[in-house]
Amino acid sequence: MRLLTALCLLLVAACQPSAKDSTHLSLEAPSPAAAAPVEFPGLHNVVAYGPDLYSGAVPEGVEGFESLRELGVRTVISVDGALPDVEAARSEGLRYVHLPIGYNGVSPERARELAKAIASLPGPIYVHCHHGKHRSAGALAVAGVMTGRFDNAYAIERMKVSGTAPTYTGLYQGAEQAKPLDAATLAGLECAFPEQSRPSGMVSGMVAIDEFNDQLKAIEKAGWSVPTHSPDLVPVSVAKQLVQHFEGLRTDEYTVKKGPEFLKLLDDNAQKASALQQALELKLAHEDLTARMKAVQASCKACHKLHRD
Repeated sequence: MRLLTALCLLLVAACQPSAKDSTHLSLEAPSPAAAAPVEFPGLHNVVAYGPDLYSGAVPEGVEGFESLRELGVRTVISVDGALPDVEAARSEGLRYVHLPIGYNGVSPERARELAKAIASLPGPIYVHCHHGKHRSAGALAVAGVMTGRFDNAYAIERMKVSGTAPTYTGLYQGAEQAKPLDAATLAGLECAFPEQSRPSGMVSGMVAIDEFNDQLKAIEKAGWSVPTHSPDLVPVSVAKQLVQHFEGLRTDEYTVKKGPEFLKLLDDNAQKASALQQALELKLAHEDLTARMKAVQASCKACHKLHRD
């Protein structure tokens, strides 16, 4: 009898769906008609822009990626500047695509890439930035209109549900001005969908670094907190992106040609920026943060004096 009972228990366990079985959905997907964002474990500010198109915040750890899997999501698109956690996504059977955009809107080239992504990659698709309120909403709004999934008015309405701040006029203009692509044009687009997009090219890299420096100045002015006029500027995230851009330029062709002296200066910039990032993570006093910010600025100026000015 005991042996028979044990065999029955084994058969019952074998019939249970695996924790990684994507067909076993334990979370109810949000409705495209919902008037407010939905929260899930490790997943915040989730808004449906279609039955298989979601915008939201960056997944938080294993819990966030588990929630995505349990929602049936198969592709995750990050439009944030920070490098995505590709390994965590893979562990849940999810594909990551990294197509970062700025706060000023979606460039025409990036808009076509995003449209092609949601038209051709396995769905459901989850698009995220950091908080899931601004860039992810703007990116999905533009891509959705371009692929004919919905019209401009609906796109703007969903952006407002996501909480996109009215101060991000470029994001709203993108949604207002987006136009559907014809089927032949959309089908003919050839786009690369990288898991991680590292900065390439000294000029573009320095432009981005200047932008992050300006954002950090705004954060410092706001008392080392999120500025009210730019609610998506998370201090730690901005500092982290600055570090990643410095590190990403180490292998640039221009850097290699400039030689070891220039590389040493670039490494010093990265170290100073990393020290600021760590201070922000530890929530040190404002005086310490300002001192480290000054060190970043001094390091940049020293490099400019020798190689740019």
